[in-house]
Amino acid sequence: MNLREAFEVAVRSLRSNRLRSLLTTLGIIIGVAAVILLVALGKGMQKGVDEQFGRLANQITLSKANGTVPGGGTAKDLKDDDVTALQNRSLAPDIQSVTPQTQGSTLLTYQGQQERASVVGTTANYLRITDRSIAVGEFFNRTQERGNAKVAVLGQEAVGFLFGPNAQLADVVGQEVRVAHSTFRIIGVLAQDEQQDNVVIMPIGASRAYLLGGGSDNVDQIVVKATSPDAVGAATAQLTKILDDRHKIKDPKKRDYNVRAQQNLLNRRTEFVNFLTLFTAAVAAISLIVGGIGVANIMLVAVTERTREIGIRKAIGAPRSAIMKQFLTEAVVLSGLGGLAGVAVGIGLATAGGPLLHKVSSEFPQPVLTVPPILISFGVSLLIGLLAGGYPANRAARLRPIEALRFE
Repeated sequence: MNLREAFEVAVRSLRSNRLRSLLTTLGIIIGVAAVILLVALGKGMQKGVDEQFGRLANQITLSKANGTVPGGGTAKDLKDDDVTALQNRSLAPDIQSVTPQTQGSTLLTYQGQQERASVVGTTANYLRITDRSIAVGEFFNRTQERGNAKVAVLGQEAVGFLFGPNAQLADVVGQEVRVAHSTFRIIGVLAQDEQQDNVVIMPIGASRAYLLGGGSDNVDQIVVKATSPDAVGAATAQLTKILDDRHKIKDPKKRDYNVRAQQNLLNRRTEFVNFLTLFTAAVAAISLIVGGIGVANIMLVAVTERTREIGIRKAIGAPRSAIMKQFLTEAVVLSGLGGLAGVAVGIGLATAGGPLLHKVSSEFPQPVLTVPPILISFGVSLLIGLLAGGYPANRAARLRPIEALRFE
């Protein structure tokens, strides 16, 4: 019996037991579809993480160490001179921009309505370096920064607290709000982007003059942007050398400042998403194993039901290899058809169900279909058929003709 004949016999056998064949392949169908869908969802989450945080991958944050530094002594403050040194391209060629920030908490007041919010004093390039944008109005410019203008940009959460949840953002621009004991004019409202939203942002000089008492050149945080994500390592080495020299630090373990690269956080987040994807796919693969057990069970039943047929075929000269090929082919065809159906169901759910759920909740990731999971899950379904049919096929091939003919 050649392979074509074995395939035709297998198809006839499966068609004669349609319902049983369908029920047997359900485990394979569900398993393959689940693997494809869950991997697509995992890829969608990973794409979302890359889009949301990837633009911050070349960002490095510097902050003063808390308390005493290792080896004794107190940590030195970060100052404007440190910012100026980091902006020296001859010393730090891989640093694209440097943005100092003062940070704190303050009380906002508007027509008797009060709310505590975070306050950030910074420079005019804040939006570019933090990858934020303006929903309404504008951000302060270099002239306003140098003039310590009493202008402010609010996050939408702060706007909701002060002006009410139904306030029109366009109407907020131009209003005056008290920040601590000083009055600032609102010139813009930040777009919502899952970053700190209960915040008021102003020129760094204004924050020092009207909120911190003036005269201070301390900086709470310095945000450094490398020229590219690949240059983060070089930029980190350059900025640590500059600050070590300025702070007279000989031992890196005794640094009085902290360095945090956003790329490291992004890598850890991506690793977590990959682990979650593999875990869910592994759970889904359990149904493939269950489906394989179902195929093995049905093939054992088929061998038992067709024992006399096997005896007759062996009595008229059918070799052991022909019997084994027949039952192996049936098992592989059965699992292969289940695999194909599972691929169709998985692709259908990913392309139709995913976008539907995304419309229900924007937080739900758009599934991203890729070829490898489809090929691998289908290949595994064929392998399961081969393994599940191996024992029943071998059992059928080992039957002695006289015993098979006597079987009732």
